[in-house]
Amino acid sequence: SVTRGQELALNTTKSMEDINAQVDAINEAITVIDQIAFQTNILSLNAAVEAATAGEAGRGFAVVAQEVRNLASRSAEAANEIKHIVEQATLKANEGKQVATQMIEGYKALNDNISNTLELITEVSAASKEQQSGIEQINDAVTLLDQQTQKNASIANQTQEIANETNLLADGIVKDANAKEFNGKNNVQSSKKDKSKDEFGYEKVQRTAKKVEPTFEHKPTKAHKEEKVFASKSSSDDEWESF
Repeated sequence: SVTRGQELALNTTKSMEDINAQVDAINEAITVIDQIAFQTNILSLNAAVEAATAGEAGRGFAVVAQEVRNLASRSAEAANEIKHIVEQATLKANEGKQVATQMIEGYKALNDNISNTLELITEVSAASKEQQSGIEQINDAVTLLDQQTQKNASIANQTQEIANETNLLADGIVKDANAKEFNGKNNVQSSKKDKSKDEFGYEKVQRTAKKVEPTFEHKPTKAHKEEKVFASKSSSDDEWESF
């Protein structure tokens, strides 16, 4: 639209120049008419003088000379009026030409501003693409973090399942141990009860298992000695009865 307006303004300027050229031609024509009227007026005055000199014979010619003089005067007045109008038209044409020139300069400045705006829009578009690329990278990173978080959650769930299975296995071991009958069992249970306030269940079973081994090894030895003492103190001759 700016380019089209600039073209129209240039065409307007050319039209104003053409009008000025035509006005100049009209001024020349009016000048010629004014000169013809002036010469006609002089000729009519000369004719009137000659008619007056002729007396009665030239009276009719004097009337004709007066009419020609009047026509010449009216032609001169009309030429002056037309000349004044043409001068006003010339001034207006020049003003229009100046306005058209200012319009051309304004359109040129507007076109430059539009070009600068297009450059800024291009820069904004490039920056937007860079921001979009950065946002995509951030989205990818967030997606990777989400996936890693899900993996961590899955590993945590698996860890919890393993811990639960280990706890169940430990409880089974403890129940199985409680179901067995052996010397020192009460001591094992008492030591377990002493550690019952510990917050780690697996450690309780492990510590209890550590205490079972020395107690279990030590008691059969005492029992074996007691059996020997009991066998020695027995008064019965039958070996199976003493056993």
